[in-house]
Amino acid sequence: MLSAISCTLAGSSVLARLTGTRIWAMGKGSLISIRGLLRNSLTTFPPCATPNIAECCRPMRTPEFNAYIAPARLYPQIWRLLLGILLILYIYAGFMALVFWAGFAYATPFGFLSWANAVITTQGPVPTLIMLFTFTGMALGPIIAAPACHMRGPGTLFGPLDVTLRGFLMATITVLLIVAVFSMVSLWFQPAEPNLPLEEWLRYLPYAIPLILIQTSAEELIFRGYLQQQLAVRFRSPFVWMILPAALFAALHWDPAMGSNKWLVIGVTFTMALIAADLVQRTGSLGAAIGLHFANNIFALLFVSVQDTITGLALYVTPFDKADTAELPFAMGLDLILLLVIWRILRIALDR
Repeated sequence: MLSAISCTLAGSSVLARLTGTRIWAMGKGSLISIRGLLRNSLTTFPPCATPNIAECCRPMRTPEFNAYIAPARLYPQIWRLLLGILLILYIYAGFMALVFWAGFAYATPFGFLSWANAVITTQGPVPTLIMLFTFTGMALGPIIAAPACHMRGPGTLFGPLDVTLRGFLMATITVLLIVAVFSMVSLWFQPAEPNLPLEEWLRYLPYAIPLILIQTSAEELIFRGYLQQQLAVRFRSPFVWMILPAALFAALHWDPAMGSNKWLVIGVTFTMALIAADLVQRTGSLGAAIGLHFANNIFALLFVSVQDTITGLALYVTPFDKADTAELPFAMGLDLILLLVIWRILRIALDR
């Protein structure tokens, strides 16, 4: 149950519904080191003339990741990346407009506002399914942007098919098993509250599972696929190609309604994004990252959701809501620990 909390809390943000550390430098030597780190982080690669991608990349990248980003180095210009991002946003917005236009025709002008509000706020099973369906437009964005802006096939976003499928299945099964065991123990100490009747829940399950796969794949395609690939061929440091997309992903889950809990949710979401980015870097494909995200969201959206988030398809809900400051912080702490344990297990399993 707890491993799903970060997803459902993040889902209460605009993205999911429609979609510190301070460095203290002591002495001159430390300041010079920090300047060097920042300078190297922002140093870009020249367009590579050599066919050997390893000559253009620095350490901290696996051979699998070098092969994964190789197609992106053919047209790595920043202006192409920016154009691709704009194209992705345009396609996503256009698809959303088509969905709501169809809703306008279905609900009639008099009931459209009520229908649209139900979809945006995921009030009930059908509106939640429609909200998940809108992520089809997000998935189409990078699939179209890759060939349109970088002259490479959409399949290069996923990586080798066999590696992608193996990573997806291994991550999905591993996370489902670990979270299932942990959730049963958690529910023993703190029972959840019923939400949907079992018969109704089972009726929507065949539609919900593929739509959740679309939703999670869409987000991974953009943040761990398109952005991570294109940034990795232009910038040497993982501070740019790994941390920047993760930070952007976490920032888009900002929800002021969470109160002080929003920083916890942002932190756990950021950690999960970094773990997904590391899995891509280690395997050279999106499979494991999608599997991790998919399995987590299966629990978060279908089994136990946090009250006042995306609860339309959940069998149970937690006894606390997203603004709770008594129980939620402790649950989020356990959630973070579980994520790190899952990460360690996946690293071992995927290296075999």
